[in-house]
Amino acid sequence: MFSITSQPVRLCDGVSRRELIRAGGLSLMGLGLPQLLRAREAPQLGVLAADKTFGRAKNVIFLYLAGGPPQHETFDPKPEAPAEIRGPFRPVRTNIPGVHYCELLPRTSALADKLAVVRSLSTNDNTHSSSSAWVLTGYKYQGPNARTIQATDWPYFGSIVKMLKPSEVLPPLSTVWLPDFMRLNENVTPAGQTGGFLGQQWDPDRFVGDPSHEDYKVQGLRLSGIPPLRLKRRQALLAQVEKQFAAAERSEAVRLYDGYQRQAFELMTSGKAREAFDIQREEKRVRDRYGRNRWGQCVLLARRLVEAGVRLVHVQWPREDGDNAVDNPLWDTHAQNADRLEDVLCPQFDVGFSALIDDLDRRGLLDETLVVAVGEFGRTPKINAKGGRDHWGPVFSVALAGAGVSGGQVFGSSDKDGAYPADDRVEPGDLTSTIFHLLGISHEATFRDREGREHRVTAKEPIYKLLGEKPATDARCQCTADAARVPAFDEKRILVDAELKQLELRPFDAPSRPKGWRYTPKLIGDAEAGAGVRIVAGVSPSDDKRDLALGLWGQGDKPAELPKGQLVGVAQEVRSPFAGTYTLRAEMLAEAISEAALQQWWSHVQCKLQFFSFTDRAKNPANRKELAAIVVKPPLRSKEQTDFATLELSKNFVNDKPGGNFSFGLGLGVAVQIERTSDGPLPRSDEFSVRLRRVELEFLGKPRNNDVTV
Repeated sequence: MFSITSQPVRLCDGVSRRELIRAGGLSLMGLGLPQLLRAREAPQLGVLAADKTFGRAKNVIFLYLAGGPPQHETFDPKPEAPAEIRGPFRPVRTNIPGVHYCELLPRTSALADKLAVVRSLSTNDNTHSSSSAWVLTGYKYQGPNARTIQATDWPYFGSIVKMLKPSEVLPPLSTVWLPDFMRLNENVTPAGQTGGFLGQQWDPDRFVGDPSHEDYKVQGLRLSGIPPLRLKRRQALLAQVEKQFAAAERSEAVRLYDGYQRQAFELMTSGKAREAFDIQREEKRVRDRYGRNRWGQCVLLARRLVEAGVRLVHVQWPREDGDNAVDNPLWDTHAQNADRLEDVLCPQFDVGFSALIDDLDRRGLLDETLVVAVGEFGRTPKINAKGGRDHWGPVFSVALAGAGVSGGQVFGSSDKDGAYPADDRVEPGDLTSTIFHLLGISHEATFRDREGREHRVTAKEPIYKLLGEKPATDARCQCTADAARVPAFDEKRILVDAELKQLELRPFDAPSRPKGWRYTPKLIGDAEAGAGVRIVAGVSPSDDKRDLALGLWGQGDKPAELPKGQLVGVAQEVRSPFAGTYTLRAEMLAEAISEAALQQWWSHVQCKLQFFSFTDRAKNPANRKELAAIVVKPPLRSKEQTDFATLELSKNFVNDKPGGNFSFGLGLGVAVQIERTSDGPLPRSDEFSVRLRRVELEFLGKPRNNDVTV
């Protein structure tokens, strides 16, 4: 909305002006007048560095792995450590001799010649908020509460880039942050992600949304229904009003404001930025390569934005449905560390990160684009009782690639357990200093706050050993990683083989990996008698589907044996469970020689749908705790009844205390089972079974509680 009023406004330089413009999307892009007036003196960039890597990066893509990735299962595996430290995964050889990453990063391992990995980054701070503030600003947090945003906070390093090194192509969009604010549990927004004491005008320009959705639109760049021609006419009207100030002495800041104002109009009318955000323009194969998930598509969007001229794009690891107040949100894997990494986190990171490096390289952009991937800290060396790793600030890893980075190297090291730096310890300030240096901002550069006080951009120096114009080594070798080991992430696949098509059944006591259906007590053939699980043909000759049958098949008039309390069933671990409502649905039919026989069977057995939690680290479904269950009686299959009935169990898994944590412990499972309930003899009919055609699980995540802010 635009408005012209008669109320005078006194500016900070003493020039009396009228309120000229209100634009719904402009404040989002950092175009407010006060911020520009305060920039009346161009800040000094300090003494230029002598080496050729200074200013090599035209732009930066900063991938922030919020929660804290484990060093052991990413860039710093420890194969010689005890099992409770090294974890279940093995290292793989990258394409650089002597350099190994974890097997969960197969695609990244094949690009190690383009990466410089620091294995000795340290904050010695195990708290999300304060350690994160240090990583994102380069300065150790000194405020009253790092779980809150304060006006006195040290600025996010991207805010300083926005001030000292704005984009020449899209100045209003110099520093962009995707796809949401950084939040701890619920609506806690910690320090380190704003302009801090510089003022809100230097905040990164945030665009909230999910570019993996077909209807993704960027609200901040819309014209609010104003056609471009009409907007330009309003710009002309504004120019006429400006003429009355032409004779007045005008400061550099006011002239700067005029320039930014023109750029804002051009930005909104030319469509350049809107085209960059229009990710639907990207080829399908490219979108698929980055991964069809929120993070992968944000990484692709970051590439599009730097191509369009954005100086710095921050990609925040996004929250998932229901991941508030749970054991393992984001990369914060306090429980089920191995499962979260293998099923969710590494499939997204490895696909998206490797796609970005490869895509930038193919487009000739890697030489001028710095890519950084880092979290706020690492994870504990020792795996805890829930199979997780806890917060660990003493040592963690960061990966860099692109402009001015000498790839194919590892800098620094951790000790034999991945617990503490062994060589070349570095701190977050060293990392931000390196980023500034590559962008052409000297580590000796200074800037002024709103009170005119001078500050250094960093108190540290660049990590010069990471930098160079060519790879650190020319040696190459065959990478042993297998991309098939870590398939691309499919967010809809919370159960394996819901339609029971593949029927890759394993016994209850089989290893928990890979996930899938487990059975008890045994698989039995078509002609075999006993209690167990069968794979059977469809219910009609024309039905080409195969079903799973849980049953008791006798021999003649001799019934199958199943002691009281024993069961026949199938179970499966749920992928990455979070707080919210789960609904288990099973398509089922009962089989017996008659309706009367079926009712007789129901007096001896019961059929149940069940949610359960595992009680041992091996995740054997035989060792479980029931969380919710329902007894069901599927209809009898007959000539008239061949349609499967859909039976369901729904349960809300949340902690009702605001901000309270809900724990699934070692994991959540679902089961469909027949259990013996009687003491007497079983019926002497030759068979009883329950057919399963499809088992699916629906999840509705617990919504964020916006009232919990600290």
